[in-house]
Amino acid sequence: MMECRDDVLDLTRKLVGIQSIVKTEGEKAIAHYLYTLLSSFPYFTSNPEHVTIEQTINDELERYNVLAFVKGTKTASNRTVILMGHMDTVGVDDFNQLHEYAFLPDEWMAMLQHEDIPASVREQLQSGDWLFGRGALDMKSGLASHIYLLKYYAEHPEELAGNLVFVAECDEEDGSHGILSALKMLKRWQEEHRFDYVAAVNSDFVSPRSEEDANRYVYKGVGGKLLPSFLITGAETHVGDVFDGLDPNFIAAELTKQINYNPELCDEALGEITVPPVALKQADLKPTYTVQTALSAYVYYNFFIHSWSPKDVLEKLKEQAHMAFTNALDTFKERYRRFCDISHQPYKEIPWQPRVFLYEEMEQLLIETHGDAFIQHMDHFKQELLNDDTLDTRMFAARVVEEAWKWMADKSPAIFVFYSSLYSPRFELSGKTENEQILIDALEHAVKSVQPNYDHPIALRNFFPYISDASFMALSDDTAGIAAIEHNNPAWGTKHYVDYQDVRDIDVPVVNIGPYGMDGHKRLERVEMTYSFEIVPNMTNMVIQRVLHETSAK
Repeated sequence: MMECRDDVLDLTRKLVGIQSIVKTEGEKAIAHYLYTLLSSFPYFTSNPEHVTIEQTINDELERYNVLAFVKGTKTASNRTVILMGHMDTVGVDDFNQLHEYAFLPDEWMAMLQHEDIPASVREQLQSGDWLFGRGALDMKSGLASHIYLLKYYAEHPEELAGNLVFVAECDEEDGSHGILSALKMLKRWQEEHRFDYVAAVNSDFVSPRSEEDANRYVYKGVGGKLLPSFLITGAETHVGDVFDGLDPNFIAAELTKQINYNPELCDEALGEITVPPVALKQADLKPTYTVQTALSAYVYYNFFIHSWSPKDVLEKLKEQAHMAFTNALDTFKERYRRFCDISHQPYKEIPWQPRVFLYEEMEQLLIETHGDAFIQHMDHFKQELLNDDTLDTRMFAARVVEEAWKWMADKSPAIFVFYSSLYSPRFELSGKTENEQILIDALEHAVKSVQPNYDHPIALRNFFPYISDASFMALSDDTAGIAAIEHNNPAWGTKHYVDYQDVRDIDVPVVNIGPYGMDGHKRLERVEMTYSFEIVPNMTNMVIQRVLHETSAK
C-alpha cells in the first residue's frame, strides 16, 4: 500500500482553496494553477511537451483543460490508462453570508463546531477523519488522488509498463465543454504517440444509497442522462370564458402527473435500476400579465437511462404525452359538464383531440408543406436568436419550437416532444471485449486486495448513478440512438453541438473509483479521508498496474 494520505490531503486542501465555481473566472484560475504545478515536476521540466493547458472549443466562455502524460519505461508498450477528473464546483449560495468559508476547510470546520448540525454530522466533524468544504468531495479529492499517482509515475517511470494520461477538465457541472474539448487532444496524442487507450478511471464522488448503507461503491460503467422537453400549445381564451379555450398549463400539469416519479419510466439493466424522471422546469411562456390564458407552456424532466437509447426514450415519452393529453381532455370535459349543470348553460362538445409530435415529425411536416421558405426562415431565426445571451440551450430550443409552430396550418392544441440539452451517454461495462474484461478483472482484484485494510465494505456496482464526464469516454448507443438526439434537438448545430464521433474514436472502457462522502452540492459537503486519501489512490494504482501488466504481456 502506498503511503499517500498526507500528500493527497495537502493537495486537496490547496485545490479546495481555489474558488473554481463553474462559469466563473475561478475555472481559469484552477486550470492555470494545475498547469503550473505539473510543469514544476522534474519529469515535465525535462519533457515540457508532455503537459499542456488547452482552451475549450465551441465554448461561450474562456476556460481551460489541463492534460499531461508519462511514458513508462518498464516495458515498451503503447497501452495507456487515462486518469480523469473535473476541476469545477457548483456554487456556494447555500452558504449564504458565510460563502467565503466554503473554500477554507479548517476555518469552516471550526465554525461548524458552534453550529446546530445533525448529531451524525457532528460525530464525523469531531472524528478527525472528515474534511468539509465546497469541492472537498465533488471532486477535488478525487482529482488530488490522480495528481498524486501522476507525480509518482513521473518520478518512477521505470515502474510503469505502458503510459499514463491525466485529464483535468472544466465545466463538468454545467455543459461538459471541458471533456468534449479534451477528446480532441486525446485523439491527437493517440495519433502522435501511438497511445492505445485500454482503460479510463474517473474519480467522481460516491455516497451511501440510503441512511443505513455502509458500503463504499466502485462503479463499472456509467448511466446516461437526458433532458426530454415538451412545448405545449393551448387554445387562448379570456378568463371570463374559461371553457372556450384550453389552458396549456392544465395539460402540462397532467403531463407532470403522468411522468414525475413514474416507476414505469425506470430503466433496468444488469440488475440495477434508474431513479424515475422528475421535472426540472414547468412554466407557461407568457411574457407579461394579461387576462388571457397562456398560449404555450414548457416542461422538461431529468431522465436517467441504463439500457434505453435516446430514440427509445422519445418513443416512450410520446406515448406518455398522448396518455396525459387524453386524461387532461377527459377531465376538462367532465368539469365542463358539471359547470354547465350547476350554471344551467348548454353543453357544447369540445373541438380538440390529443395531438403529440416529435420535433422531427413536426419539422418534416413543415418542410413538406412550405419547402425552402420554412427552412430559410428557421435558419435565419436561429441565427438571430443566438444574439440573445439570456437564453440557455433549453430556452433556445423552446423558442425554436415555438417559432416553428407558427407555421403549422392546424393551430389546435398540441404537445411537441424534443431534447433541449446535452445528452450524457450511458456506457455498460459488460466484458464484451478483451479490454473490458481485463478492466473488470483488475477492478475486482483491486477491491479484494485493499478490503483487508479498510473497515467498511467496498462494493461493486454497474452504473455510476449521477451525471459524469465519464459518459464521454465510450458509447453503448448505436447510430440510430445518436441520430434521435441530432434530429430532435432544435438547438442542434447552432446553440448546441456534440461530436459524438470523437467519443466513438476514443472508445475506452471506463470505471469510477472515487472519494467517499456525503452531501455533495450541499452546505455540509464532506469527504471521509481514510477511504478517499488512502484507499482510493491505492485501488486506482492497482488497476493501472494490472491493466498495463495484463495488456503488455499479450
